[in-house]
Amino acid sequence: MENNLKKRLAAGEVSLCMGLRQARTVDIGPLVGAAGFDCLYVDMEHSPIGFETASAICITAVTYGVTPLVRVPGHQAQDISRALDGGAQGVILPHVNTPDQARAIVTAAKYPPIGHRSVMGAGPATAYKAMPLAKVNESGNADTMVIIMLETPEGIANADAIAATPGVDMLLIGSNDLCTEMGIPGQLRHPSLLEAYQTVAAACARHGVALGIGGIRGDAELQTQLIGLGARFLIAGSDTTYLAAAAGKDAAALRELIAAMPK
Repeated sequence: MENNLKKRLAAGEVSLCMGLRQARTVDIGPLVGAAGFDCLYVDMEHSPIGFETASAICITAVTYGVTPLVRVPGHQAQDISRALDGGAQGVILPHVNTPDQARAIVTAAKYPPIGHRSVMGAGPATAYKAMPLAKVNESGNADTMVIIMLETPEGIANADAIAATPGVDMLLIGSNDLCTEMGIPGQLRHPSLLEAYQTVAAACARHGVALGIGGIRGDAELQTQLIGLGARFLIAGSDTTYLAAAAGKDAAALRELIAAMPK
């Protein structure tokens, strides 16, 4: 099963991703695609979604051309491998601060000789077709994405060394956690946050790693600026934010209509 996100990034195209915290059924995959997004990520860090549900969502999404990713709750090797064995085409690792952590993550996510991920054989990644084990390992390493989240000043300071880690495909800045850690919560246009973006963008450019941005929604000017810096992966929002925004807009319009009616 081809990883369309990797193909888009290799071509220099900007990809849009939607986060999932509330969706529990497999129809969310084609719905995300129909809405115009290129990929989704199942947020196991900030939701009670389990591996079985995450797997069902991932397997369905990929058949509709939507690249499925999973943000695992931590850095445990078993969580990384279970997400990938369940059909995720990439894992997002939160709160990575050092190159040592990045190397351990790559080791868990990649088969030998790059890492030490245990071999499952035929599964979602091979469309359950039997393949020579060497081919499974080779294609698995080529198609599996390792996305490292930088969410602290320490992570930003180590961005260059983390980007230089073999097997890392993307550095993803978690804007809201980062600005909170910096003592400027919610100030997404603060000069210090912009400096962090610039630092990570330079590291990604030096080492040929994709730059991703999360947490920026509804600010076209800032999004344009970040794309200009080199961002090619944008998490524009989540199922919860989109549902609340759309529902709230319609409810407000209907309340206004009702209020204007003759009594």
